[in-house]
Amino acid sequence: MASSHLLCNHRLFFPPSSKKGHLSITPPAKLQFQRNPFVQASKKQLEVVYDPDERLNKLADEVDKEAPFSRLTLFSPCKINVFLRITNKREDGYHDLASLFHTVSLGDIIKFSLSPSKSNDRLSTNVSGVPLDDRNLIIKALNLYRKKTGSSNFFWVHLDKKVPTGAGLGGGSSNAATALWAANQFNGSLATEKELQEWSSEIGSDIPFFFSHGAAYCTGRGEVVQDISPPLPLDIPMVLIKPKEACSTAEVYTRLRLDQTSKVDPLTLLEKISRNGISQDVCINDLEPPAFEVLPSLKRLKQRVTAAGRGQYDAVFMSGSGSTIVGIGSPDPPQFLYDDDDYRDVFLSEANFISREENEWYKQLISTTTPQTAGTGSNDNL
Repeated sequence: MASSHLLCNHRLFFPPSSKKGHLSITPPAKLQFQRNPFVQASKKQLEVVYDPDERLNKLADEVDKEAPFSRLTLFSPCKINVFLRITNKREDGYHDLASLFHTVSLGDIIKFSLSPSKSNDRLSTNVSGVPLDDRNLIIKALNLYRKKTGSSNFFWVHLDKKVPTGAGLGGGSSNAATALWAANQFNGSLATEKELQEWSSEIGSDIPFFFSHGAAYCTGRGEVVQDISPPLPLDIPMVLIKPKEACSTAEVYTRLRLDQTSKVDPLTLLEKISRNGISQDVCINDLEPPAFEVLPSLKRLKQRVTAAGRGQYDAVFMSGSGSTIVGIGSPDPPQFLYDDDDYRDVFLSEANFISREENEWYKQLISTTTPQTAGTGSNDNL
């Protein structure tokens, strides 16, 4: 069974603060990259993955001499949708939603270094398959910031990816919000948080949420964010279970039938959660039926987790458009995920709800656990 150390340790790690706010700023030491083989980027990419001769470290030291600070490390948390109602299809083809978004303690680590370049950003990552060019939301966010502010700063960025993709957890959206926050700190906070939030909707519907304080009632396409106090205790444990297969958000929405969605007023759901806490009847996700059509094995997974977790989980539901199944109330996955070969590649992670303070970014919970795959233990590839 997965360790529950995260449940037992709710202390937040606060890195050293700076005069511009409480930031996780790495000291002016040489950046240390894994000594992986040199990878030549294509012309369409903006950066190589690693530079084994430490040329980048030497250049960063030169930048240090000229800048107030040149390196910044930030936590980029993912989110879950405690409930997700789809209320209408709009004339522009999008759907209106009403959802309780909440950040959780699973997240990526992103390292930003001020670059001497005045022409391009450079992105590297610890996983394969992640685009390194302007298809990546991090690069889109940095481009957006320069467009809005006239800043001439460019960056080296390293993404230590832990959040699985195609999971309904908003990992890419969080990365974009984190990049906007970082760029703003390097530029002396030229923009307000409200401006960053408004700008971010131009490149993604879920990105504005991450400029809340961790809990928000979101409407419109998701970009209308009503920041609320956390309606649930932050120390409620949960387990995130994502099968190897991902759900195509576009295909899920294509199969959505509004006449078959829930009719419960989403504000009633929010009120019940705030008053009574989590229960199965309030964790409604209107995208579950179409997602289960796209990926029938996901429906079976939820059914098995629900059956095996009776008395263990307060609620079991899908987050976003899938394919992550969330079990609220316990950090421990059901035993069948370890015993059944069909689930040996399932991604598993404990989590808790988290929030952030005004003028600070999210902080990583101290934990001795790491995400896992059910069949092999630690999962270093996600």
